[in-house]
Amino acid sequence: MAMPLLVLHVSGQDRPQVPAIRISEKIVLDGRLDEPAWDAATPIGDLIQQQPDTGQAPSENTDIYVLFDADTLYIGVIAHDSEPDRIIATSMARDGSISSDDRIEILLDTFRDQRNAYYFATNPAGASVDGLAYGNGKLNTDWDTIWDLRTQRTDDGWTVEIAIPFKSLSFPANDSTWGFNFSRNIYRKLEQDRWSGARLEADFLNVSEAGSITGLSGLNQGMGLDVRPFIAGSWLSNRESGDDHDFDPGLDIFYNITPNLKFTGTINTDFGETEVDARQINLSRFSLFFPEKRAFFLEDAGVFDFASTGPVPPGGIAGTGADVYPFFSRRIGLLQGEEVPMILGGKLTGTIGSRDVGILYAQTDSTDLVGKKDFIVARFKQNIFEQSYIGGIFTDGHSTAGNSGQTYGVDLHLATSNFLDRRNLVFDAYLLKGKTDGISEKDLSYGFWIRYPNDKWDAKFVFREIQENFNPGIGFVQRKNVRMYRVAGSYNPRPKNFLNIQQAFHDIYYTHFERLDTGKVESYELYITPLDWHFYSGDSLHALADVSHRFERLFEPFRIAPGVILPVGDYRFNRSKFVVSTARKRPLSGSLNIGWGEYWSGHAEEVSLSFTYKLPPWITASVRTRQTFAHLPEGDFTARVHSATLNLTLSRSLTFSNLVQYDNRSRILGWQSRMHWTIKPGSDFFVSFNQGWEHDNAGRFSFYPTESKVSVKLQYTFRF
Repeated sequence: MAMPLLVLHVSGQDRPQVPAIRISEKIVLDGRLDEPAWDAATPIGDLIQQQPDTGQAPSENTDIYVLFDADTLYIGVIAHDSEPDRIIATSMARDGSISSDDRIEILLDTFRDQRNAYYFATNPAGASVDGLAYGNGKLNTDWDTIWDLRTQRTDDGWTVEIAIPFKSLSFPANDSTWGFNFSRNIYRKLEQDRWSGARLEADFLNVSEAGSITGLSGLNQGMGLDVRPFIAGSWLSNRESGDDHDFDPGLDIFYNITPNLKFTGTINTDFGETEVDARQINLSRFSLFFPEKRAFFLEDAGVFDFASTGPVPPGGIAGTGADVYPFFSRRIGLLQGEEVPMILGGKLTGTIGSRDVGILYAQTDSTDLVGKKDFIVARFKQNIFEQSYIGGIFTDGHSTAGNSGQTYGVDLHLATSNFLDRRNLVFDAYLLKGKTDGISEKDLSYGFWIRYPNDKWDAKFVFREIQENFNPGIGFVQRKNVRMYRVAGSYNPRPKNFLNIQQAFHDIYYTHFERLDTGKVESYELYITPLDWHFYSGDSLHALADVSHRFERLFEPFRIAPGVILPVGDYRFNRSKFVVSTARKRPLSGSLNIGWGEYWSGHAEEVSLSFTYKLPPWITASVRTRQTFAHLPEGDFTARVHSATLNLTLSRSLTFSNLVQYDNRSRILGWQSRMHWTIKPGSDFFVSFNQGWEHDNAGRFSFYPTESKVSVKLQYTFRF
């Protein structure tokens, strides 16, 4: 290989900038980097440790090469490793979890807006992970595009060849410079190395920390049109309603109207390949949140992100329970747990000048529960400064029968990474009006939050008000008629040479709710984490004795479990918990969470236990259980949720996944088995089998079948 080239730096920011190398010869994608073009190229520059030894040279060398021709961007990586037999690669599935593997990650900020970027990642087993980084720190890995890669294990480490067609990306035709960043993780050492922005205060997804690659001219995007016809069929056997079957064609269309404005359309949409929801038992007074999993709504979902959610607390600390979503896509095509057929849908997403825009239209068919419905969502963000925006949103539609609704709102996001000597500071504010069926008073929600999110110190203050008639027709809100405050602080030092601790976390969170109609306190919680130690071994002692002091005021009786009703009144209770987890780099890993103490009018014990076994890179199996044993004067109850997964990956293109779940509230045992075969990038075949059984109380293991469903889907992409 040629000697490294001289890296230029952007003035004042220490951001590397290098030219990509144009080639004329063909690259055979085999992971070997043995073509003359690779040998003649020069690496883009050295990486720098982000952790554990910030600012130092990496413990292992990495050579990165960026080549391109008219049609494709090629990225080659030689990841040297002095202990190649200790390289960790546990998954090769498409979009599989590689967070506990050795891996490389790439960001491409094609518009250089320092907020949004394409994300690509892989590990030594060749897993393909892609996504959209948005909001200068968030990631949506449910976005998929057409690209390819190959990896090879060597006596000196491992190598990667990546090919990303320019037809898979949006970029301005008149700008030959893209934002670019690269990260390598050596998981057994908990080491992270970066090309640009190797500061502890900077997450890799902070696109504003990226360097750049230049010289990308003469690129071919073709017509910018992908046509993906599909055929889908299903067979359903229900104990009560009998058998039913369905077989229909459909069509997905992706068209780049301009280099930076994309249309996504779908006709006769089928979601038969979608994974089922994870079971939950609701022991709170408020609605549970289930994430979106359907591909059409997940693609470019970051465009519709709004400032009324967040900030996200660290793991182990509950959210506020009062996030507000003016647009929640699960309100379209799902009603009371049943699927509502979607006739067609369309999305226009991208940028116009310095403005991000998103427009969505969907139409659902009539069922026994609801008639035909139309839904509209419009979103814009006017980018200001380097990392900030001011935006607006509008939605029209309501998922339930006989109702209509509209939501209007504005939001403001101000962020900087140059506060007090390159520290992060974020401020968000929003105002929403959500009305249903003409109700136009007490239908607002508004609030703001400010956060100082940095490695050693993290502090935040959140204020939010949700009025009693606020009802976003195709949105989601957990509780109403409340005003909420949250104040929190975390001290997270990295002690040197003390008990092999990588970082120690100490958190204090206080959350307060009061009713708007009476002004009385509805609830509050003081949560303290005195000790959360993460070790260089990868093991974690997340909680030795976390302390939670809670107050709950019931204004009406609360049915917490069948036959157990808590009366109106005030409840104060204190709880503690112990949480430990072992390093995920091991073949067998697990976690244990035990909670105990007072609980409403009595006391309760909570136990969560999980084990995961990996036979890299083919098999991952896990078992999880969560149980609550409550003892109250109003009655005792037990809440149980059990689940098990078995995922088998025969190759990079063929995976089988199985999920079995049971909860004692619904008494339903469910099994989903899915096969995903990637014929070639962009063309797939899915088979999904779902079976349900209900516990009949005749015996501990006595179940009878309730519903069986088989779904198949074949899709093929034609690119123009």
